[in-house]
Amino acid sequence: MIVHRSTEIYLDSNATTPVMPKAATAAFDAMEEIFGNPSSSHTSGLRARSLLESTRNLARSVLGAGDGQIVFTSGATEAIQTAIFSTLCHVRELRKTEDGPDKTENKKRLLLYGSTEHKAIPQALHHWNTLLNIENEVVSIPVDDKGMLDLDFIRQHAADADMICTMAVNNETGVISDLAEIETAIRETSPSCLWLVDCVQAVGKMKLELAQTSIDYAAVSGHKIYAPKGIGLLYCREGKPLTAMMAGGGQESGARGGTENLPGVAAISAVLEELDASPSKTFRDEILLCEFRDQIVSALTDAFPNIQFNTPFESSVPTTINFAVEGFDNKELLDLFDAAGIRVSSGSACGSGVARSYVLDAMGVPCWRSLGAIRLSFGPCHGRLEIESACKKIREAGQALSSACLINSADGDDDSQTTLDGLIQLKRGSDCTWLFMDAESKTCMVVDPFESLAGRVSSIVRCQESKVIAILDSHGHVDHESCRSMLVNVMAESMLSSAQSDDLLGWPENLPTLVVGDGSSAEYFSLGSKLVVAKVDLPGHTTISNAYLVGSLDENNSLPAKNVRFAFTGDTILMGGIGRTDFPCSTITGMYESLCRLPKLINDATVICPTHDYNNELATTLATEARDNEFLASVLDPVISMTREDFIDRKPAIDKGITDETNSELVCGFLKDSSTTVSEANAIRNLKEFLNQHQNSLVIDVREPHEFCFAQDWDELGFSEPPLNVPLTQLAGYLPFLINDKPADQAVVFLCRSGRRSGLAAALAGRLAIKNAMHIHGGLALNTNQTEPDPEFLI
Repeated sequence: MIVHRSTEIYLDSNATTPVMPKAATAAFDAMEEIFGNPSSSHTSGLRARSLLESTRNLARSVLGAGDGQIVFTSGATEAIQTAIFSTLCHVRELRKTEDGPDKTENKKRLLLYGSTEHKAIPQALHHWNTLLNIENEVVSIPVDDKGMLDLDFIRQHAADADMICTMAVNNETGVISDLAEIETAIRETSPSCLWLVDCVQAVGKMKLELAQTSIDYAAVSGHKIYAPKGIGLLYCREGKPLTAMMAGGGQESGARGGTENLPGVAAISAVLEELDASPSKTFRDEILLCEFRDQIVSALTDAFPNIQFNTPFESSVPTTINFAVEGFDNKELLDLFDAAGIRVSSGSACGSGVARSYVLDAMGVPCWRSLGAIRLSFGPCHGRLEIESACKKIREAGQALSSACLINSADGDDDSQTTLDGLIQLKRGSDCTWLFMDAESKTCMVVDPFESLAGRVSSIVRCQESKVIAILDSHGHVDHESCRSMLVNVMAESMLSSAQSDDLLGWPENLPTLVVGDGSSAEYFSLGSKLVVAKVDLPGHTTISNAYLVGSLDENNSLPAKNVRFAFTGDTILMGGIGRTDFPCSTITGMYESLCRLPKLINDATVICPTHDYNNELATTLATEARDNEFLASVLDPVISMTREDFIDRKPAIDKGITDETNSELVCGFLKDSSTTVSEANAIRNLKEFLNQHQNSLVIDVREPHEFCFAQDWDELGFSEPPLNVPLTQLAGYLPFLINDKPADQAVVFLCRSGRRSGLAAALAGRLAIKNAMHIHGGLALNTNQTEPDPEFLI
């Protein structure tokens, strides 16, 4: 595979922009030279006051604010809070007078906000509505599939609203609201309703003439326009309510107590000066920005053949591109981009987590596009060379996925493809599909196919030019139909003729038999030259249920328990529990007999690969589960030997305690409270220092091959050679070595980009009693000295 050196490309400007050099200089000068308190009457204070007021005037000019009041805040969130707080305080006072709304009315007054607003809006509305005891109903305004507000909804409800909150430009999709049409819809029925507009993503990208509208409040954030974090402002129309949330000192004409952040004001002043000098009050000509967007869109399309754009380009700012790639969730894409040195996000940075996009959900896009959404946002001050570098990196990222057999690229180089060998875990939510590849024979098998993972299975198998021996279900599923038949049809050209089967779970026909660990006979097939796969009945969770045992034959051509390396047990054994038996298709006596039989079929170190992984624990062993599950241990222990009658008596109570749904998924077995966090004692905080002291450590990078190929400066981190790459999706296949063959005194150190996946790997090792397992706290992100390229500021 081609190896690339990472150079950071910053494409997350909607989250925050770098600080303009001129702004940084202005902030430093304010700290060093204009450090006086603006409220002081001496010369130093007067100079500070002059800076404050001149910046206020610049803001009025850039925003077209006329005689409106400009209040400096810590950022847009405070500005939004102040506007909402002021409005609701005003509403409360009105209700005390005869002019206020009739309290006997059955119809509640409303607080309206756009359903795609930044979360700061609805959360502030709910917060102050409750705290001030206003008791209005907080209602979201629907949007269409382009993200445009439903104007008819506004017309129908504006008369009942005390406040309406909308935004000028959406932070996730870049959609531009038609403020003129929104204004008409509001004022047709509600001339006095107070209107707040979030202008955070609009300033510097489009001209705003606030005084020529009936907008009552507008919020602006400094760190979205090349000023530092911690400075923003609120526009308040002349004569509209303005109540201080922070009292004391009388600063900002009584609107905000506390000494002003003068370095922040100086910095945003430098930015506003540049905007004010532009006739359009913007950083850059829109035609050029559209050209940049087209270049990036072209690169994305080249890189990801199955890309879908969520941003309606005809009605959005050119600096925001929201997209999804079919078959990938946003976490996978974020990891890929970050490894390639491209900084993007999954949506609002304030959301922090990686999940579905509520903005796209409101627009009604398909679920997979919401789950896989990536927001790429460049700043209006990005330069042409930086955009060209970004496009190059994007195409390299696509090539890395193609080399890893995860997408089919027309430009893919077959010679660069990674050869996959051994066990691979594919996962969506809690669903696990297992793929076992034998590179030498170019054959493979698939266990427990899920429809959400079928495309990835097909892509890998085709890319590896592998032939499928079998596509197997471990059991009949309760909550869905198996996609096995569909996958067989999709992969028809990759299926061996012997793989065709009428068996309910896909087991091939007319196979030879061998003897397994309990002395019984089992059908089997060979997987390459060294391994065999044997089928044994394992009823319980469902009456029709199998276990598939993977191991090596002994001298008698048998498969004893000690030779079984992997066991696919469906939902019989789960991490933290056992399969439930309260379904109509379950058999509780079958479950008891299957559990009693398992220790004869597999050994304590056999890696168990279940159908579901609810707590990101990856895999397990029988010894681990018996140690952590007293009920299971009492079944397996030959000394205690729970009777069939006791099992039948106790198991229903366990099943009854199962929560039926987890994230809308049917839970298929009892699960103990589980934590996948690694002990802080096993978290290494200084990688280079540790490696200097433990040079014989086994260091494993658990990132995927398409991430690992973007090389780090390993020597700078203390490595004499690159670490071993065992992706988290392939770690289960490496467990037999770590459990049985690794020297007990050798430290094994897992690492990844952020420390999240390496923490999961270390936690797994700890659960399986693998000694001296550790991980790198904070990952490579906190252990690598990275410097960003200087932004090419045009101004």
